Amino acid sequence: MPYYECVFIARQDISAPQVEALTDNFAKIVEEGSGTVAKREYWGLRGLSFRIRKNRKGHYMLLNLDAPPAAVLEMERQMRLNEDIIRHLTIRVEELQEGPSAIMLSRSTRDDRPRRDDRFGDRPPREDRHREDRFRGGERSERRPAAGTDADGAGSWQPATSSQDQE
Repeated sequence: MPYYECVFIARQDISAPQVEALTDNFAKIVEEGSGTVAKREYWGLRGLSFRIRKNRKGHYMLLNLDAPPAAVLEMERQMRLNEDIIRHLTIRVEELQEGPSAIMLSRSTRDDRPRRDDRFGDRPPREDRHREDRFRGGERSERRPAAGTDADGAGSWQPATSSQDQE
């Protein structure tokens, strides 16, 4: 029988046990079609790169299948009918991967990264920036008044003169 990999994304509103129940339902459909589910991986609630049916996140699930094409078609039909599934993709592969998928491997290596606080290592904090340098002109008392204003910052008022007043 041919091998398939199927990844589907479930709505963010449902819980992880409900995603497992959906997966059990799809596995049952494949097994009724004389196929088997070789591996299933729950990738967790992950952010989507764009909104899909008003969802910004989704539960990702991977299924590795060893099933006839008719069973896979029936499973995909049930996925299209189920309103909890927002996307799915099934591809035919030459052989099934043993061990964890690339997503699961990247998740385990991500835990090895240093914490955000430690990312600067032994680099000292920048000393060229001081709080008083952030303000243009230093302290308020040291600032010069702008042109056309008094020392207290208020503008001096002068009545407008017209050419008739000058005659």
